Amino acid sequence: MITSLLIANRGEIACRVIRTAKRLGIRTIAVFSDADADALHVAMADEAVRIGPAAVADSYLRGDRIIAAARRTGADAIHPGYGFLSENPDFVDAVEAAGLVFVGPSASAIRAMGLKDAAKRLMHEAGVPVVPGYHGDEQDPDFLAGEADQIGYPVLIKARAGGGGKGMRRVEDPAEFRAALEGARREGQASFGDPHCLIEKYVEKPRHIEIQVFGDSHGNAVHLFERDCSLQRRHQKVIEEAPAPGMPDEMRAAMGEAAVKAAKAIGYAGAGTIEFIVDASDGLRPDRFWFMEMNTRLQVEHPVTEAITGLDLVELQLRVAAGGKLPFAQSDLAIDGHAFEARIYGEDAARGFLPATGTLTHLRFPPEVPGVRIDTGVREGDRITPHYDPMIAKLIVHGADRASALGLLRAALAKTRIAGSVTNTAFLSRLAAHGDFATGDVDTGLIGRDQEALTAPETGSAEAAAIAALAQLGHVAAAGSVAGEAAIDPWASLRGFRAWGIARQAARFEGDGDTRRDLIVSDLGHGRFSVAADGETLELALAEAPGGDMIRVEADGRVFGASVAREPDALTVFLDGTAHRFADYSAMAHAEEGAGGDRVAAPMPGLVKLIAVKAGALVKKGEALIVLEAMKMEHTLKSPRDGTVAEVMVAEGDQVEDGALLLALEHDPG
Repeated sequence: MITSLLIANRGEIACRVIRTAKRLGIRTIAVFSDADADALHVAMADEAVRIGPAAVADSYLRGDRIIAAARRTGADAIHPGYGFLSENPDFVDAVEAAGLVFVGPSASAIRAMGLKDAAKRLMHEAGVPVVPGYHGDEQDPDFLAGEADQIGYPVLIKARAGGGGKGMRRVEDPAEFRAALEGARREGQASFGDPHCLIEKYVEKPRHIEIQVFGDSHGNAVHLFERDCSLQRRHQKVIEEAPAPGMPDEMRAAMGEAAVKAAKAIGYAGAGTIEFIVDASDGLRPDRFWFMEMNTRLQVEHPVTEAITGLDLVELQLRVAAGGKLPFAQSDLAIDGHAFEARIYGEDAARGFLPATGTLTHLRFPPEVPGVRIDTGVREGDRITPHYDPMIAKLIVHGADRASALGLLRAALAKTRIAGSVTNTAFLSRLAAHGDFATGDVDTGLIGRDQEALTAPETGSAEAAAIAALAQLGHVAAAGSVAGEAAIDPWASLRGFRAWGIARQAARFEGDGDTRRDLIVSDLGHGRFSVAADGETLELALAEAPGGDMIRVEADGRVFGASVAREPDALTVFLDGTAHRFADYSAMAHAEEGAGGDRVAAPMPGLVKLIAVKAGALVKKGEALIVLEAMKMEHTLKSPRDGTVAEVMVAEGDQVEDGALLLALEHDPG
């Protein structure tokens, strides 16, 4: 019996594990780095132990410090969460050698599935279908290029120890193979300490469908049905759902049987996921799926499986780890309804999904009513840092069928209001409204095909700009309330009073689409205003909305809700499910100083991984100059124009902040 549990992780998954452990009466211990000293998972746990500085290599990847913390606090077991040490067999060995229980599979099972090439050979021997490709040990670039030619383009290069899209490159043209291989190797080395790659055929209309499996130490294994994770960008999942749309019973049974066969082949105990690539070019057919890999841990998207089965997978993990048997057989399990999960990240979709940092000055999630669940590891006021994955929350919805669940997802996204960091909520809302997604016609290329429309910057809104102007001038308070209405001072209501005429004030800021706006606000009294901009005038009436932190706005015959969040140099208007950010003009002007076509700046905080040019080099527009690593992903910075490199301001290995100047071109007087 586990009575005291250390969670060897951080953020959302640490909070998730703590919630279940507390419900079961299990004492919880958190670990934290210096960057996480005030984090939510630390506050939630019964006890917490510092394990090192912010860098993961010196904290969350230090298995020795984590085990020492467990022994120091009297923990019985260690739950690894996902990521970090969750699939490190040496860590499992060390945990067990210390007399502790590892809440997860055995080290031998992790080793069997840890390397993609060896895992695919093992699955082939076990009778599980595998995707065509080269999974051997030879790593000579010429040899691998030859294998790619034989497989036929397009091909997929994958770091064998990879995961989460890291160390993965799609290659369409043989001429691009070597550069893609080197990039995948660098990412594999940086993220997993292993540059070894394998080559696979790229399926033209692929769907990513995975099967949740669960085993115990008594030889029992079942599957908990499938999840469709086809909505991906750069091979990273964005929205997951269960069950998979359009899944025939015959194919579900075949995939489930193959997944259980894979689990039993390695004597698997605990939660695991068998990931399959499915060729959907001719619909879903039981002869068109192939094993990709096994994740020997809990998955980020496990809540959708919990929603359709009614099970708590963390509770099952703890019971199985304590030596218990699975409390059900395959015939006891059934699918109930439909569920979606949307991953809310601090990232800038309009700039190629670059990671974003910042302090969460305003954080509002939809109420957790029946059918809506929020898994998060942050609170208002917390900072999204460059040290870790920028996930803010997971939004999970469950409905009686796919259509009702999708409606819940759209409504919940519209009620999610975040300021202080750029987020992907607008992108998620557009994706949830996508026509093909609505009909279930999904594949892993959907986002890429429509990325321009899905990630386009928000268009200007006259109503949002008018509300921003009123807020800048103090007529709307933070969180959306109407300023002055509840003030004790009776003179506060005379904000726009003039002895003769109407009070007019000017507001100035940078708005949607980096458009500089000058607006003239006339206070008409009794919560009514006239806002003029660009030759047009909009009249608004403001009032407190009953309950919540919204205001009620009447404009041009339409009544709607809105709210406002303030930052030190900007404010955000939440309107019709969209966030419109307006920066102070002076702040924007300052940020733009020194920017231009002659300089290359860091688009996010990161590590300078590679510098491809030297001072004096001639470069072409679009030529790769610097590779910046952020959140363990590589981002290639390219030349803004033809020219000559005047100066390189950084060196490989430097850690740089967002906006730092990295390289300058010689000035082009033309």
